Amino acid sequence: MFGVGLSELALIALVAVLVFGPERLPVMAKQAGIMLRKARAMADSARDELRTELGPEYSDLELRDLDPRNIVRKHIIEAMEDEDDRPAKEPELAEGQIPPYDVDAT
Repeated sequence: MFGVGLSELALIALVAVLVFGPERLPVMAKQAGIMLRKARAMADSARDELRTELGPEYSDLELRDLDPRNIVRKHIIEAMEDEDDRPAKEPELAEGQIPPYDVDAT
């Protein structure tokens, strides 16, 4: 979860107990849960509003699709797949055969 391991979670819990005390810790955890639910509801609302504004062709849009890392990764994978579809090498010419002249390439 977010790159945090069990030892880091234990350290965070220990610091929370020391800072807030065992009496206030349940109240703080409840408030954190409420804030997390509100943040999730706001993100869902923003996603739904974006979907309705963009129209039906973007009905399957997810916010993680807008992450630049995912966009670059997607285009790199598509480019690599396109490269696999191309022939491996140019066809060889017979001895004495003149290569074709391409006006657009020169």
